[in-house]
Amino acid sequence: MFPTLLSNGGPVVWILILISGVAIVVFIERLLHCHRAQINSTEFLNGVRTVLRRDNVVEAVSICDATPGPVARLVKTAILAKDQGREHMRESLEDAGLVEVPRLEARLDLLATIAQITPLLGLLGTVLGLIKIFMDMQAAGQYTHLSQLTEGVWVALLSAGTGLAVAIPTQAAHNYLVNRVNLIVLDMERASNEILRILSEGNGHREA
Repeated sequence: MFPTLLSNGGPVVWILILISGVAIVVFIERLLHCHRAQINSTEFLNGVRTVLRRDNVVEAVSICDATPGPVARLVKTAILAKDQGREHMRESLEDAGLVEVPRLEARLDLLATIAQITPLLGLLGTVLGLIKIFMDMQAAGQYTHLSQLTEGVWVALLSAGTGLAVAIPTQAAHNYLVNRVNLIVLDMERASNEILRILSEGNGHREA
């Protein structure tokens, strides 16, 4: 099947195969990134809370440094800003979030673009195949034989099929990654609120 696709599909099929390779690489890279970024935030925050209750800021920062992902970086940002007041901590967390979210969403727009343009490229290949059929018919005149038209038919059908075969899983992959990113962002928001509460309680106890 694959050799037939390559030999009879025409240039558009080759382009689509190249684009599908790009989509696969981007999906795997983003999947690994999301896997590294997603942690058990509840367990992580419990550990940080325990250390901060002993007023050991250095160890709390070390825990954040040893934990991968945006949640740990946000918590570290809040800890480092804890002596400057709740409002400054909140602003620091918002600024850090504006840096972290684009990192999570990087190259997702590329997957969305591939999912949108590959059916159009398939349609282009179909049109080119039909043009070839009519050119062959015109060249052969009234004595056109079906076998003379098969090349154009192959180009038309394989281009359309390949375009859809690339677009459908790419769209599914994009939607899956968007869902993963949304879950991580939600985790970041929860962790930000929780670390603000933890640090505010600690500052209140010291002031008392």
